[in-house]
Amino acid sequence: MNKSRLIVIAVLAVLLAIVAGYFIGKRGNTMKPADKNPTSDATTENRKVLYWKAPMDPNYRRDQPGKSPMGMDLVPVYADNSAAGEASDVKIDPAVVNNLGVRTAEVQQGSLSNQLEAVGYVGYDEDTITSINTRADGWVEKLAVKSAGDAVRPGQLLYELFSPKLATAEREYLTALASGSRTLISASRERMHALGFNATQIEKLARLGKVSDRVAHRADSAGVVMSLNVSEGAYVTPATQVMKLADLSTVWVLVEVDQSEAALLRTGQKAIAVFDAFPGQRWQGVVDYIYPDINQMTRTAKVRLRFANTDRRLQPNMYAHVTLQGVPQHNVVYIPNLALIQTGQSKRVVVSLGKGAFDICPVETGMTSGNQVEVLKGLRAGQQVVISAQFMIDSEANVDAAALRLGSGKPGCSSAPETDQGTNLSGNDIPGKNMSMQKSSDKKMGALSAVQKDNSKSSGGHQEHQA
Repeated sequence: MNKSRLIVIAVLAVLLAIVAGYFIGKRGNTMKPADKNPTSDATTENRKVLYWKAPMDPNYRRDQPGKSPMGMDLVPVYADNSAAGEASDVKIDPAVVNNLGVRTAEVQQGSLSNQLEAVGYVGYDEDTITSINTRADGWVEKLAVKSAGDAVRPGQLLYELFSPKLATAEREYLTALASGSRTLISASRERMHALGFNATQIEKLARLGKVSDRVAHRADSAGVVMSLNVSEGAYVTPATQVMKLADLSTVWVLVEVDQSEAALLRTGQKAIAVFDAFPGQRWQGVVDYIYPDINQMTRTAKVRLRFANTDRRLQPNMYAHVTLQGVPQHNVVYIPNLALIQTGQSKRVVVSLGKGAFDICPVETGMTSGNQVEVLKGLRAGQQVVISAQFMIDSEANVDAAALRLGSGKPGCSSAPETDQGTNLSGNDIPGKNMSMQKSSDKKMGALSAVQKDNSKSSGGHQEHQA
């Protein structure tokens, strides 16, 4: 009796379960249409799509619908998803942002000049260098200049030369004067000029009528002795350089600038130099010459500047800090140099969106002026760029090359720089290609997906389970 009662109770429980399942299923079917809100569909259609991303790889982004490398449909990311952190590359808690010491600077727009900073050294003005040589064989009987670096005045005695050839020329001139022949006098005078006698020495010889054993050589202008190659009593020939003189009333400053800035250089460009020996003082000069070749080792362009040195305070080989002033450019967008992140492949900045949200934006830069750099594309005035801890935020973002080329779709980036690259490293499409290339890429992706599915079936679904 007890056994039959238990059977009846079990049958009733099964029947109750079947009835309950039926009603629950019916209720669920009736609730599905109610869950669909037509207004939400309309709202979704009006929402702005920033980009499409792969469901299994958030770093895989495209500007059009398509397939992920795993064959899955790309998921749209809307502009109003910023609260969930989807619209920004990095989302950090505001308290953590303060702890990291993140500082920002505003993107400016205004006038910017081509200001180049360079270092160099003072050199002799080679236009004023004079080589002192004799025009006849002889012996240096008296040397008035004792060492290199000595200053000389105009008309100062440099050395006295004993030369039989010069003495013979003096006697011939006196003989010509005694003969009264204008032809002989003129010929003798020309020969003395050719041997290095000046007009004053020739007139003195004619007035005194006495041949001198020594012929003096004097400085024509003021300067300093760059080099002294003989000593007193040395035998010299016309090929011997006795000494070399240079005038320090003007000097050269030789600087080198990077080859990327060579196009900003112009002859006659203004330059300002500061020297460690004279703190607080500035010298104004001009670009005198731009050398036509690039240094093979340093990849820099050599520039020659000319500075006035009337007080002779600037000495050769002094170290100089030079600023080259260019023509100001107006209505330029620029940021601090600290904000720019440069790699071998790209240039980018970290844009602060507020409340701990940051975007990694590619930029195209132009000229550099001091601590500022021009931004040609990628930013607009008024934005906030990170100038400290930006490398930490950039590494946290971990965006791929394709995502960096989609800067125009991010709220923090105004426009993405144009690129002439055909494909990225992963072989995916790049935004901006024509529709035919997009369709062709979709077909290839679909074929790849079909092959993956066939392989997964043949392997018993193991690969599908991994996906």
